[in-house]
Amino acid sequence: MDTERTPDRIHLRDHLLEVEVGAFAGERGRTQRLMFSLEADLAQPAAATGDDVDRVLSYDLLVGAVAGALAARRFDTLEALAEDVAARVLAQPVAAVRVTVEKLDLVPGRLGFSLERRAGELAAAKAQGAAPAVVRASEAMPDRAAVIVPDAPGLPLPETGDPAQLRLLALDQGAWALAARLGLPVADSRTEIEAAAAKGRAVVWAPARMVRAAADDPEPDPERLAAWLRGCLSGN
Repeated sequence: MDTERTPDRIHLRDHLLEVEVGAFAGERGRTQRLMFSLEADLAQPAAATGDDVDRVLSYDLLVGAVAGALAARRFDTLEALAEDVAARVLAQPVAAVRVTVEKLDLVPGRLGFSLERRAGELAAAKAQGAAPAVVRASEAMPDRAAVIVPDAPGLPLPETGDPAQLRLLALDQGAWALAARLGLPVADSRTEIEAAAAKGRAVVWAPARMVRAAADDPEPDPERLAAWLRGCLSGN
């Protein structure tokens, strides 16, 4: 009786890092310990590459996937972080990946999240839904799912405080006012934007939350923020 062959795998276990992560106020502005464990099924048996180091899939890709995800932006949830790590691993010649991320500082044990993703599933998901259109409030609405970037409401800003943060808050205020006028929901996270796009719905974007979590600190100007968001949603 034939049995399915167990694929060859590479793994990263108990990779401990100090990371700022979490949606609660008490988790912002400080780091906590996260433990990462990854296991990747090779697209072809290791015997096919022989002993040629240039043909062997490097273990560094697992460490690099974690580092790349953490450098790209701040994450509120372990679920979103694990998805990002998995996608980065599957960009390589890998058939499947399993990712576990655990928080070590909340309880005496470990609290975490695990997922498994296959290369075919990722390709199908990418083919199924294109990134939503990102438009300015002054532009015509497209005939599909869209993210509308608001203009600031034009109110005078306080003379004290961080000017960039004040402009972001003004844009958030503009988002809520615009959403009420258009009868649309407000989205302030990538998860909400992508969920709306999957259903073919338009949303108004309140940018402050995503911009504060960004590693590249985009300029809080509606036109530049629209370009930045397009890059985020398209994976650039």
